[in-house]
Amino acid sequence: MIDYPTLKIVWWLLVGVLLVGFAIMDGHDMGVGTLLPFVGKGDDERRVVINTVGPHWDGNQVWFITGGGAIFAAWPLVYATAFSGFYWAMLAVLWALFFRPVGFDYRSKVHDARWRSTWDWGLFVGGAVPPLIFGVAFGNLLQGVPFGFDAYLVSTYTGSFWQLLNPFALLAGVVSSAMITMHGGTYLAHRTEGAVQRRAAKGAAGAALLMVLAFAGAGLWLRYGDIQGFVITSAIDPAALPDPLAKTVARSAEGWWLNYRSRPLLWALPALGIAGALLAAALVAARRTLGAFVASSLAIVGVIGTAGAAMFPFVMPSSSMPDASLTVWDSVSSHLTLGLMFWATLIFMPLIVFYTGWAYHVMRGKVTVEEIRANRHTAY
Repeated sequence: MIDYPTLKIVWWLLVGVLLVGFAIMDGHDMGVGTLLPFVGKGDDERRVVINTVGPHWDGNQVWFITGGGAIFAAWPLVYATAFSGFYWAMLAVLWALFFRPVGFDYRSKVHDARWRSTWDWGLFVGGAVPPLIFGVAFGNLLQGVPFGFDAYLVSTYTGSFWQLLNPFALLAGVVSSAMITMHGGTYLAHRTEGAVQRRAAKGAAGAALLMVLAFAGAGLWLRYGDIQGFVITSAIDPAALPDPLAKTVARSAEGWWLNYRSRPLLWALPALGIAGALLAAALVAARRTLGAFVASSLAIVGVIGTAGAAMFPFVMPSSSMPDASLTVWDSVSSHLTLGLMFWATLIFMPLIVFYTGWAYHVMRGKVTVEEIRANRHTAY
């Protein structure tokens, strides 16, 4: 079996892969939902938009469910602490997500303009709210979350929901929202034509530029603002059993920049985030939509990778009790659990990728207004 320290790193990477997979696969249909009321000017055009993601959106939820399950199994302390501290934020995500299945299923059941418009805005909420809240959550992680542990490792969260909505976290939410909207716009431009494609391309390009500005602004804020990072100042035994209180952590203005200073190659990640978004904007404007979607996906890798590389080895730092901060080394499951999950992942992850790719291959091609008008009784 793979040794314990290596498995801890492997699962940090695998959780990152699942987060990126969720952002790319479920993110593009959330981005389409965000753009729905704005790129579709009539019922037929809105049905075109919905039909680009209707056959796939529920399958893409596999990435969301798998990511949550992986955090629960690999990082149980992170799961318990995060869902306690971010309880109302997570409920807001779930409430927003409720609009997606009922919106897709009920929207076309009644031939009434007000009924359909209501569900269109419901799909907008289900697409726009989760990325915003996830971005806000990441913004709070970079600042530290107010929680601590007692001697029995029972966590106590001392913050409030409104504290989560601080200026830097909201800026991180803008980065996330713009990134997902960009990604949805490139996908929508690839699957449509005519007026819908033109509006989708314009929305994707605008969101890409907004993402670049907000992403650069967040980086400058972290570097020159009043946000301090975290640094482990005591010795760490990577093979030790999980105990988040067995280390010493200090706040430092240089905390989130130490990894970039010691490993300059990591600067490729923020460069990828910015270059990918700008390339996506240029390609989608030139109607090279498949290339734009690939570039948008690379931008997502760069943005999420930038945050992960900056925080490593921290997963959930604590602002009120820094020594209790959760890291890759001390918030994981047992050696046996990580090992069994690793081999299960090697088996099932390729299957997920295979059937997802097969489904997109089978249902490829453009969705047009003419096709929608000729098939009035389709599910969407």
